[in-house]
Amino acid sequence: MTLQIRNIAIIAHVDHGKTTMVDQLLRQSGTFAEHEKVVDTVMDSNAIERERGITILAKNCAVSWQGTHINIVDTPGHADFGGEVERALSMVDGVLLLIDAQEGPMPQTRFVTKKALALGLKPIVVVNKVDKPGARPDAVINAAFDLFDKLGASDEQLDFPVVYASGINGWSSLTEGAPGEQWGPDMSALFDTILKHVPAHAGDPAAPLQLQISALDYSSFVGRIGVGRINAGTIKPGMNVLVMEGPDGKAATGRVNQVLTFQGLDRVQVGEAGPGEIVLINGIEDIGIGVTVTDPADPQPLPMLKVDEPTLTMNFCVNTSPLAGREGKYVTSRQIWDRLQKELQSNVALKVRETDEDGVFEVMGRGELHLTILLENMRREGYELAVSKPRVVFHEVDGADGKERHEPIELVTADIEEQHQGGVMQALGERKGELVNMEPDGRGRVRLEYRIPARGLIGFSNEFMNLTRGSGLISNIFDGYEAHKGEIAGRKNGVLISMDAGEIFTYALGKLDDRGRMFVKAGDPVYEGMIVGIHNRENDLVVNATRTKQLTNFRVSGKEDAIKITPPIELTLEYGVEFIEDDELVEITPKSIRVRKRHLSEHERRRASREAA
Repeated sequence: MTLQIRNIAIIAHVDHGKTTMVDQLLRQSGTFAEHEKVVDTVMDSNAIERERGITILAKNCAVSWQGTHINIVDTPGHADFGGEVERALSMVDGVLLLIDAQEGPMPQTRFVTKKALALGLKPIVVVNKVDKPGARPDAVINAAFDLFDKLGASDEQLDFPVVYASGINGWSSLTEGAPGEQWGPDMSALFDTILKHVPAHAGDPAAPLQLQISALDYSSFVGRIGVGRINAGTIKPGMNVLVMEGPDGKAATGRVNQVLTFQGLDRVQVGEAGPGEIVLINGIEDIGIGVTVTDPADPQPLPMLKVDEPTLTMNFCVNTSPLAGREGKYVTSRQIWDRLQKELQSNVALKVRETDEDGVFEVMGRGELHLTILLENMRREGYELAVSKPRVVFHEVDGADGKERHEPIELVTADIEEQHQGGVMQALGERKGELVNMEPDGRGRVRLEYRIPARGLIGFSNEFMNLTRGSGLISNIFDGYEAHKGEIAGRKNGVLISMDAGEIFTYALGKLDDRGRMFVKAGDPVYEGMIVGIHNRENDLVVNATRTKQLTNFRVSGKEDAIKITPPIELTLEYGVEFIEDDELVEITPKSIRVRKRHLSEHERRRASREAA
């Protein structure tokens, strides 16, 4: 008897409850024994994922329901990790589209759904969080139908089944119930819908082997591990195979060491695996993402996985500041280059190339978050480096008047309170944004949809948080390339630059307090050319941040002598990357984030500005 298998991906906008839903499916399928303590968001295993409450890497697990083995892939909701989503969808036969019952479909729901529909996958719409006070399931289902229609769904895809659920409370239902009540006993309605509507994979176990690798893992015991779905044929440990990079790519022979499948969150060794099964194989050194593991006697390679092009680029440089090498373990250009090459093996949406400058590498990715997560991982591993301001990747296109420069355009959705609408619309307008749609929800909030150049969004998230007093939600998604929209004004304020190296004293901070907001506190080391704060005015100002009080033998006690200092702005990696201009760098070490001018001395900066003019 062959094993009944279903492969599904869970896709949704960030924060609509994918990972919590997977928790419940694992719990209720009996995957965890009674005595096992289950961690919340068990699939978010990476430290950064837990801290930020987001999914970054697509991950697999499996549950059993009524004798059927269901492989579940939890995908990221951020468009920046679209490379992860594209790979995950190549392994599945159906998708669960999770939509928040209050917010409805969001831009990043649209991004992943478009990919799924293009692959011909039939979606199951799960209206999650129906127990929320502001839930409006009917309106959300209508909005989902309209979205599918806009994205060119087939009639079969438009005839989607709907399941109502509350992931956090662990119940689902096929029918609507009364508000405030539990509509179903448990998750069985969702499980049954998966078995009914997700097709079993149709592949011939006797055919030549065809297994496309969609993800990579690494173990210090067995080396590289490839994860993928068997399209046809059967794989066994000890089998000789051919690893091919598409129909016209290069081929290499290899031998499979172990074959493992998922059971719950564990990996279990098996004697053989057939069509439809998602397996992990090791023992092949040349394995990479997108390659096909096939039969040497009758090779059947699949086309390599296609991934959208990167839209943002940053320079990663060796740290050349006077404080370099004090906190990091890996500081040389060779170590940084090797680390970026290692990242390329699993991060398919990333591109890296060397530049003409020594020790400077150009790294291209899907967005700010995509690149800053890589930087955060590197600094936690002990790397020390400096990075430039993100720049968008322009395309040269043939136009009527010769070559035209095209730039990436983003579709932005902002959910804000009505009182902040004017400020947000003005800020987006200044950044060359065009209003596409505006929808008030009748309860004091409004949803704005804009199309805006990707350049205009660099550094906008902080300004948006300030404009909405932290109550706004914003998300964006790549929407194609269009002709260059013209210049966009940069940062409005200048910076305060240290003129000397040394240590910051409270006395100096007191003297600088009325000049602007500081990034540093008493006791911090500074060097010439380091940016210590934001100037109140538009120009840059060189300041003495290390001055001390001249001591005399004349003593005064009194209130007027007490130094009052505004608390400094906390420099995070994201804030630093958004804040800097083209002539500045963010210095990143395992313990500190600092911002500095590219040219540290005053005369070098003057010379550079003369040359630029």
